[in-house]
Amino acid sequence: MTEHTKTDGLPGIDAPELPQVLERARPRNERMNAAKVECNACPVLCQISEGRAGACDRYANHAGVLVRLDPVVLLRKTLEAGEATLVPFAGRAPSDVDAEAAAAPAWDGDLLLTQEVFVTGVGSSTTYPDYKPAPFIVGSQTDGVDMVTVVTEGIFSYCSFKVKIDTDRFLGSEQANVRCKGEVVGHVTTAEYGSQMLSLGGVHHLTGGTKKEGRITAEMMQMLGNKQAVEFTIDGGSQLVIQAGRAPIVNGVAEQRMRVGCGSAAIGIFARQFYGHADEVVVVDDHITGVLTEHQAGRCLDMKSSGIQMRGRKSTPGRYFQVANPGTGWGGTDIADPLAIIEGWDPEVARPGLRLLMTSTTGEHASWYVLDEQLNPVEVEMPAEVRRIVDRIGENCEPSLASVLFLGGAGGSLRAGVTENPVLLTRSIKHALVNVTCGGAPAYVWPGGGITVMADVLRMPDNSFGTVPTPAIVAPIEFSMRRADYEALGGHGDQIRSLREVLERGAWHNDGAPQARVWQALPAANPWPLGRPPLLG
Repeated sequence: MTEHTKTDGLPGIDAPELPQVLERARPRNERMNAAKVECNACPVLCQISEGRAGACDRYANHAGVLVRLDPVVLLRKTLEAGEATLVPFAGRAPSDVDAEAAAAPAWDGDLLLTQEVFVTGVGSSTTYPDYKPAPFIVGSQTDGVDMVTVVTEGIFSYCSFKVKIDTDRFLGSEQANVRCKGEVVGHVTTAEYGSQMLSLGGVHHLTGGTKKEGRITAEMMQMLGNKQAVEFTIDGGSQLVIQAGRAPIVNGVAEQRMRVGCGSAAIGIFARQFYGHADEVVVVDDHITGVLTEHQAGRCLDMKSSGIQMRGRKSTPGRYFQVANPGTGWGGTDIADPLAIIEGWDPEVARPGLRLLMTSTTGEHASWYVLDEQLNPVEVEMPAEVRRIVDRIGENCEPSLASVLFLGGAGGSLRAGVTENPVLLTRSIKHALVNVTCGGAPAYVWPGGGITVMADVLRMPDNSFGTVPTPAIVAPIEFSMRRADYEALGGHGDQIRSLREVLERGAWHNDGAPQARVWQALPAANPWPLGRPPLLG
């Protein structure tokens, strides 16, 4: 007779005793070659031959045992000058990584007595097929408080990258398709102050299109998340090369400056410096072109009207919209000659000898004119005092960079690895009882339903992202909380392992030794995942 046990939370209902949860189940079907092992880390269920890796290149058959090729990334905290810093973790790397990593010293368990260690989800493995606890549920202590960190790699079908490109140049119309290797992988979204924005990836491109579209989308997302350069084209727009933390390359030219502000803002910021050196200043901008003498800043300085007559739609005094079409010329417009946005001069107001500066929002384009007897602007050499102000505009422009943020929805597989009642995890996160990190990097959790997280890929360890050919993205995620709070949300308490046990055994290993990859983090970049606020504040 089969033994039965009471199901937790359902008194009086008998259920068959569950089988022991294995670190990695390796079922074989009747038609499967006995020399192969089946990997169930994702829905593809690769049947892997001896000495070979699965389709994702993350799991392999080693002497009939399924092994994880990538080591788990661990963080270690030390105190330097009284501040918490992240430093490389000393561990033995497997044979498939570079020689420098392989030469790293073996783990010294004595360091546990003096250092804090955080286990990240990078290399930890998944919870698929979702019925089992997370690969690592680590118990530790911080400032005398018992903590639990639930560590896993999530299989994200619902995820994307939000890309911020610091440039005034026209990249493409809003909602225009963004392509990689000819396949649509995203779209242009709303421009922000001095930056163009892209939304790349997402479930509709991963699963809603052709097989080729899904495959290329997954490859693009993996490369972009892992801080590699990716080439894109925008329908009706530009060609781009984007790499997190690097200057974007637009139509083969690397961007240099992010604008100091719109044309109106630049007028206001530098009005006092222009005063006395120029009789009129026009800052050309695709969005809001500024005209100094009409602008409130010029009025406050009692500047006389110049009589300039601008093209475009006047918004408020000294602020003009739509002076030209978007493009890659002056101030993000399509013009090469700035005089093209001037309709003329009021002869009752303008005068010969009037001094006119026209500049872009970054100072990269600037010309100096003097009106002749017919009130025509004649370009002449720019005075040193005016050149100094234009240079200051450029000085105040930050370096142009591409920023890449991972945005993912943590669904059933992640939550089931934490607790049998997933909604309690969601509620605990909303109540700030649980700290969510991605590879140890801070993650912003969006308000509203579900667990939608966003993290800067530059703050995550290298090679944090992988793929599975479903297709989907694999990304690390960690949930840290007090042990009492973990027990209260119905967590898998019987699966908690001490930090020492985790480091000594590991969930994936070839020879019993812990594997670790070095992560050199910027000291001030990331707070310690188990630090005081909000967990211990």
